[in-house]
Amino acid sequence: MKKIPMRMCVACRQMQPKKTLVRIVNTTEDGVIIDHTGKRNGRGAYLCHNVECLNRAIKTKALDRALEKPVPVSLFDELREEFSNESEAR
Repeated sequence: MKKIPMRMCVACRQMQPKKTLVRIVNTTEDGVIIDHTGKRNGRGAYLCHNVECLNRAIKTKALDRALEKPVPVSLFDELREEFSNESEAR
């Protein structure tokens, strides 16, 4: 049986399978971006695929602390749009 990699959401602090979370990464070249592959170089932080965790991360500045850099508002808007599109698709 293969071991499933687990990661912690920076907002709700719940351990979940890595594939169910969104990775946000602080790269030296591109700054703070969404890492859809999960393999980009840089300091990464994970977030649940829901708007509640996104709002909590914004309110508590959890992503800023985890990535050691201020996260641009445009990235939060992009994540919010992505999460709302996924919830509509379900």
